[in-house]
Amino acid sequence: MISVLIADDEQPAIDELAFLLGQDPRIGMIHQARSGAEAIRLLTREPVEAAFLDIHMPGLTGFDLARALARFEHRPVLVFVTADEEGALEAFDLAAVDYLLKPVRTERLSRSVGRIAEALKAGAASQPSAGQPAEMIAVTLGGTTRMIRRDDVRYVQAQGDYARLHTEEASYLVRVPMSDLERQWVDAGFARVHRSYLVSLAHVSRIRLGSDHPSVTVGQAELPVSRRLLPALRERLDQAIIRPRT
Repeated sequence: MISVLIADDEQPAIDELAFLLGQDPRIGMIHQARSGAEAIRLLTREPVEAAFLDIHMPGLTGFDLARALARFEHRPVLVFVTADEEGALEAFDLAAVDYLLKPVRTERLSRSVGRIAEALKAGAASQPSAGQPAEMIAVTLGGTTRMIRRDDVRYVQAQGDYARLHTEEASYLVRVPMSDLERQWVDAGFARVHRSYLVSLAHVSRIRLGSDHPSVTVGQAELPVSRRLLPALRERLDQAIIRPRT
């Protein structure tokens, strides 16, 4: 059970997030604070494993609070919860594991709790430098630049000199050739399956390589596998199979 703190200067926002977190069986005790100063006082008495911080609080902002928490012996895993998209880059510079936009959706919050659990399992709460930070990508949507995590990208679609990054929630066009992404992301578990598609093997849910029309399914999309790239994909998949010891 993960103990958490919610810090927000608006009580209705605290109540809503506390209600949603309370529905998740992975969440234990939920502490509340209406300001950064109150949060620090609480955390000196009641250390928690994760903190959900609003950014725009009077006095100590969420970013100020995160910097103060970095000096704690047992630093909680950080998630920022805000209506402002512009702070994502600074949030991840402060080693946050996630950046949630209000209003918070249940399924999106569940993913954040999963990331917290992963960070705790890796020892990131007590040893922030032990784990590798998630690779972040600057994307533009509707004229606004935001940061997304590379491990949220399910597949990439070539579009001329651009590439479209597909996540569960949206797709983003970036001015990077597919060939560059293929080379840079191969060690992160991405594989070229077609001249038009690069897929994250971690997000592949179904594979059909023996049929007349080989394909892989990623989320709701069924993507073709070209005959030319089929042997390389088979080799990548064979390396990923966990085999019993003999």
